[in-house]
Amino acid sequence: MEVAIFGATGQVGRHLVNQALLKGYKVRAFGRNVHELNDNNDDLTLIKGGVFDDKDVFDAIKGCDAVLSVLGGSFDGTDKTRSLGIKNIIAQMKRASVKRIIALGGMGVLDHPEGGLIIEQPEYPEEYLPVGLEHQKAWEQLEASGLNWTFVCSPDIIDADPVGNFITSADHFPDGARTKINSGDIALFMLNELEVEAYPQQRVGIGMV
Repeated sequence: MEVAIFGATGQVGRHLVNQALLKGYKVRAFGRNVHELNDNNDDLTLIKGGVFDDKDVFDAIKGCDAVLSVLGGSFDGTDKTRSLGIKNIIAQMKRASVKRIIALGGMGVLDHPEGGLIIEQPEYPEEYLPVGLEHQKAWEQLEASGLNWTFVCSPDIIDADPVGNFITSADHFPDGARTKINSGDIALFMLNELEVEAYPQQRVGIGMV
């Protein structure tokens, strides 16, 4: 298995890189600051590039089996990395004939029990609205892409190693889960989903138990 990881130096991205290498995958780690990663593994290729650059992204994806996107950015709505970045990744995946992508978003784009999305509810925190809308745009682009996508919709992320005490649910936040999740557990789930493909063309709620 060879994967391209976008956002490889972030909270979740570093765990994805490490866990994928432990699984024996070949990893292409993409980002602006990939020199921060330890490159002493022959299965790891560091690719310094910009997610808005067509050629950089195409070259990173071409020949891979799947793409993992954990793009980050600011929370104030001025940073369009999440929405425009995923748009370019989708476009270059189509050019490269790569079909499988698992991407990370926020729980605001999950369905609310009373109808609509969580982000559309009056009680949704106003300070999270700009980044939530970015996640919504990313999901909508994946939904319309024709690719084999899964959109992982996480609550607050704790920078911590995987422990495996989480549950998931399609399209909704899982009943009984806490609204937080370890970054290592998100990576653990994403790599497991890549292998078992339990949630094709679906949003996935995830939370600690």
